[in-house]
Amino acid sequence: MVCPGEILAMLGPSGSGKTTLLTALGGRLSGRLSGKITYNGQSFSGSIKRKTGFVAQDDVLYPHLTCRNSMIGGALFRGISGGEKKRVSIGQEMLMNPSLLLLDEPTSGLDSTSAQRILHTVKGLPSGGRTIITTIHQPSSRVYYMFNKVVLLSEGFPIYYGLPSTALEYFSSLGFSTSIIVNPADLLLDHANGIGPEQHATDYSDNTQQDPTTVREFLISSYDRNISTRLEAELYSLEVSSYNYTKETSTRNDAKLDKWSTTWWYQFKILLLRIAMLFFFSVFWGFYPLYNAVFTFPQERSMLIKERSSGMYRLSSYFLARTVGVDLPLELGLPIAFTVIFYWMGGLKPDPATFTLSLLIVLFSVLVSQSLGLAFGAILMDVKKAATLASVTTLVFIIAGGYYVRQIPPFIVWVKYVSYSYYCYKLLLGVQYNEADYYECGKGVHCRVADYPPVKSVGLSHCGWICQSWCSCWWAIDLLLI
Repeated sequence: MVCPGEILAMLGPSGSGKTTLLTALGGRLSGRLSGKITYNGQSFSGSIKRKTGFVAQDDVLYPHLTCRNSMIGGALFRGISGGEKKRVSIGQEMLMNPSLLLLDEPTSGLDSTSAQRILHTVKGLPSGGRTIITTIHQPSSRVYYMFNKVVLLSEGFPIYYGLPSTALEYFSSLGFSTSIIVNPADLLLDHANGIGPEQHATDYSDNTQQDPTTVREFLISSYDRNISTRLEAELYSLEVSSYNYTKETSTRNDAKLDKWSTTWWYQFKILLLRIAMLFFFSVFWGFYPLYNAVFTFPQERSMLIKERSSGMYRLSSYFLARTVGVDLPLELGLPIAFTVIFYWMGGLKPDPATFTLSLLIVLFSVLVSQSLGLAFGAILMDVKKAATLASVTTLVFIIAGGYYVRQIPPFIVWVKYVSYSYYCYKLLLGVQYNEADYYECGKGVHCRVADYPPVKSVGLSHCGWICQSWCSCWWAIDLLLI
């Protein structure tokens, strides 16, 4: 039982069932479950789930997004610290203003000071009537006494529930006392692991004989006898007095819970801002045709050599016939359909001329990337080698594209000037925005588009014929190589 404004901590050794229980309470445990989960007498449902925040042990965050002005970071580049990532994860769940917040090992992998800072942050969250349940493996004594209530698990069974300050007194009453000064959490974990008190404890030798299984069985039976009965009676009295809702009140509360905290269009707008649509326009339609084209010549090599050795046709006629009859309808049809649908859905500039220019830029990028893929396949004539070269080229062009990495080392900064995806991205930005455009970067706050980091690194200066000329050069070189 956890009341509004309280923090309950579930303690226990590894494998005791803390995460499994927390996941089940959050409605995220797959498979069949025995028993029943209710909240204030109501069965768990989608509306309740939307009012329940869940912070997993592993921080799942986009590495290229920020925590205010600092990049989150990931495996490829350094970002914020582990404690800051955990606060970001908690902050994400708090955006939905949950009534119940579940945290799985929020201090895992953190030093004592960072762990205390995280718990200090969490401690301030229930002030508005929010309920918090957290699992924690081995808290320091300072962190331990920050909780309102504690549940101690041992191999899936509770062996203590109550105030942190009375835990040692409870176990002492069972004969599990110690004469040394120790962190209460350490002593509780010893008991949960089946480790009894010191040898000179009088009641211990009679009850448990230092056998872990016997210790756990004794503590489980003691919980059922001393705590469980009292807790059931307390819960029953609360359900009768405090949670005896009328049908009208229950219906009214369910109606409130069925509502989402934000509108569908607002969610769509935020997600579009987060995924950098224009950059992925240039990346996806720059590399999808490349990978398709890589396999053309290697797969048709034997047939091509046989027919050309018989003098059936020129290589140029074969290339143009295949391009016009097979490749162009497929390679241009998909990006046209994609752009027509996604351009207007994405809330880009609703201007026919701007849309037409954007579509032409995407199609031109498709032609350039396709010719590069054909060139790789024709030069190497080996599927594995061509695919490897295409992957390396793709990775280098993405890194140098100006969105993910902005502080490019000087010795490879020149790569972006030979990357057709960079010019495609720059052309799309130039068509869509100008130096005088602003966007809402906060509530009631507007910022210049040109100052947004992923845009600033590329610039909004119209490269015009220069970018088009570079892409045309790429196209001509690839055709000559073919």
